[in-house]
Amino acid sequence: MEYIGDMISVAGRSASLAWALKSSSQAVASGVKGIGPSTIVPKKAVPSDILLDSATVLSNGNLKVSSGIGVGTQVRYAHTDVEVPDFSAVRKKITKNPNVRSKDTAAGRNSFVYMVSLGNLVCGTYVAKTVVTDLVTSLAPSAAALNMAKIEIKTTDIPEGASMTFKWRGKPLFVRHRTDSEIATERAVDVSSLRDPQTDDERVNDPKFLVVIGVCTHLGCVPIANAGDFGGYYCPCHGSHYDASGRVRKGPAPTNLEVPEYSFPEPGLLVVG
Repeated sequence: MEYIGDMISVAGRSASLAWALKSSSQAVASGVKGIGPSTIVPKKAVPSDILLDSATVLSNGNLKVSSGIGVGTQVRYAHTDVEVPDFSAVRKKITKNPNVRSKDTAAGRNSFVYMVSLGNLVCGTYVAKTVVTDLVTSLAPSAAALNMAKIEIKTTDIPEGASMTFKWRGKPLFVRHRTDSEIATERAVDVSSLRDPQTDDERVNDPKFLVVIGVCTHLGCVPIANAGDFGGYYCPCHGSHYDASGRVRKGPAPTNLEVPEYSFPEPGLLVVG
């Protein structure tokens, strides 16, 4: 009985809270009607003291221009009276036409670049050639070394009876291919009658070839071959006469023509020095 009484007591107390225990509620309109129509209050426009113009709307910052390869030029106006930069003064005339594509005029514009590059290449080549020439010259043997150099001469290139001149150590070198009659004539000369006594055999290694330095022993002039009273050499400066063995026979020259050191290492080859 006590249990039943408790249940009735709980049910009685929860009846007053039943409105809050529902998941939904109902609203019942009042049946009372309004006495008169509703009144609409209009909103008043409040005047603004701020003047909205371009000077206040636009930014007051610096002008900025963005440009680059593959990027369109963008201009940000900082003010309405700021002009867009114009680079026409530094642009090529051929690229100022907006109706012509840049690649259509590239060949003409690049031709100037090619000409300048070619000019630089030519100048660079000339400078490099000059530098290399000076370098090779500096590595070449000195004049003293060249003075000690030897010279090789092919005797087969000298015809019989002729005298040829070569340059050796800065001096003229006479090489004479003598005939049999010239050899016999020079060997028959009386050595005691000579100013500078020397036999023909003392002045030649091979009787067929006479090798002497072509400088007159008087004052250093160069004698003329196949001339003079003795058919050998004649100095036109002061009239010295030499025979076909290079011996002085007449004139102011004190000694015979100098005979350099030479040899015949093989038939047909003469090495002087």
